[in-house]
Amino acid sequence: MRDMKDSSAEGSGPLPVLAVDLDGTLVSSDMLFETFWAALALDWRTPFAALSALRQGRAALKAMLAGRVTIDVSRLPYTPQVIEYVRGWRAAGGRVALVTAADQSVAQRVADHLGLFDEVHGSDGTRNLKGAAKAALLVELYGARGFAYVGDAGADLAIWRDAARAITVDAAPDLRRRVDAIDPKAEHLTTETPRGPAYVRALRPTQWLKNILVFAPLLAAHQFAMGTVLTGFVAFLSFSLVASAVYVLNDLLDLAADRAHPRKRARPFASGAIPISHGAIMAPGLLLGGLALALPLGWAFVAVMVTYFAATLAYSLVLKRRAILDITTLAALYTLRIVAGAAAVGLSISVWLLAFSIFFFFSLAAVKRQAELADLAQRGETEAPGRGYRVADLPVVAQMAMASGYVSVLVLVLYLDSPVVRNLYAQPSILWGICGVLLYWLSHIFMVTHRGRMHDDPIVYALRDVQSLICVALMTGLAVAATLW
Repeated sequence: MRDMKDSSAEGSGPLPVLAVDLDGTLVSSDMLFETFWAALALDWRTPFAALSALRQGRAALKAMLAGRVTIDVSRLPYTPQVIEYVRGWRAAGGRVALVTAADQSVAQRVADHLGLFDEVHGSDGTRNLKGAAKAALLVELYGARGFAYVGDAGADLAIWRDAARAITVDAAPDLRRRVDAIDPKAEHLTTETPRGPAYVRALRPTQWLKNILVFAPLLAAHQFAMGTVLTGFVAFLSFSLVASAVYVLNDLLDLAADRAHPRKRARPFASGAIPISHGAIMAPGLLLGGLALALPLGWAFVAVMVTYFAATLAYSLVLKRRAILDITTLAALYTLRIVAGAAAVGLSISVWLLAFSIFFFFSLAAVKRQAELADLAQRGETEAPGRGYRVADLPVVAQMAMASGYVSVLVLVLYLDSPVVRNLYAQPSILWGICGVLLYWLSHIFMVTHRGRMHDDPIVYALRDVQSLICVALMTGLAVAATLW
C-alpha cells in the first residue's frame, strides 16, 4: 500500500477526499441481495413486493427491502484490506466518505458501526447512486480530481475518470487494464483467495451421503442387475444436484443465523467467500441440472423430485420455524429419497421399509435439533435463532429422539419375522444381529448428543466417527452373511 504521508509530501498537496464503495469493496457482499434474502426468509411474499417496487426503479426497490429488514451490520463480511487502507488515509489527515448505491439507511448503519467515515451518501429511494450518477455526485461535492475512489466493478469506470486517484479491490484482469489506462498510478488491492474450493463447499458434497437412500429399495428387494444399479446411480446424481440447489437456497436464507453461529459463519456465502449474487445463479442452475437428469427416469421420478424441492422450499421459508413440524418435515424428506429410488427403478415400496424410515429419520432429525439446543445451552443462550424452540425444550426433544429411534428398531424386529424376509434371505436369523448393532449405534448417538459433542448433522458425524463406521461395517457384514450363508 502506498504511504499516504509520503504521497502528500511529494508535492501533491492535501489528500483528496477518499470515496469508498460499499458492495464488493468495503464488504465482500451486496446489500441489495442481503436485504432481499433476509426479507424473503421472513416473508415468502417478498418477491412479489420486490417486483412491484422495481417498477419504480432500483432505488425504490432498495428502499423497500431496507425498510422490511434490519441487517446486523456488525456481522457483515468486511474486507480487512480496505478498512486498513481507510485507516491509513485518515491517519495521514485525509477525509473519507462512504459513497454507495446501497440504500442510505443501510449505508449509515454501516458507517455508524465502523466509525471511519466523515460523510455517508447512499441511494435515497429515488436516485440509484451508481455509475454515472455516483460520478456526478462526487464531482458536485468535491470537484473533478478532488477525490480518490475505491471500487471494484466496471460501473465504477465513470467515477475513476473524474477521480484524482483510482484504487481497485479484487478487480478482474481486464478491469485492471482499463483502470490503468485511466490512471497509470492506480492501486490494486487484492483480498480474495481462490474461490474454487468455496463453490464445492457450497454444494455440501458430504451431505450427498444421504442420497444413497435411493438405493434402499434396490437393496431391500435384492435387485442387483447392472441396468437397475445404473438407473439408481443416475437417480443419485439427480437427487444430489437438486439437494445442492436446496442447500444453496438455505444458505442464502440463513445468512443472519449462520453469521451468528460459531461454526456456520465460515460457510461460503455467510463468510463472503462467494458473492451472494452467484448463489442466485447457482440454485436454479443446479435445480435444472438435477431435473434434466431426472427426465429419462420417468415422470414418476420427476414428480417425486418436484415434490422434494417444493417441500424443502416450504421448509426453508416457513416450516423450519415451526417446532416439531420441522422435524417431521425432515423425516419426510429422508423418506422421499427412498420413494424416489423406488420410482426410478419401478419397484413398489415395502410398508415395513416406510415405517422404519419414518421413525428412524424422525429420530435423527430430532437429534440434529437436540444438538443445536445443546450447543446454545453451552453458550448461555435461551432461544434458537430462526427456529421454533427454546433451550428449555432440550429434554423434550431428546426424549422424542430416543423414543422414535427405539421404535424404529422395534419395527425392524417385527419385519424380520415376516414371510418376505424368509423368502429373501438364506439365514434370516443372522439379521437379528443388525438389530443389536443398530440399538447400540442409536444409543451411542444419543449419548454423544447429550454430552454436547454432536457438532454436525448426525449422518455427517457418523462419517467421521470410528464407532459409527464399525457399526456400519458390522451391519453390512451381517446382511451379506444372511444373504449368502
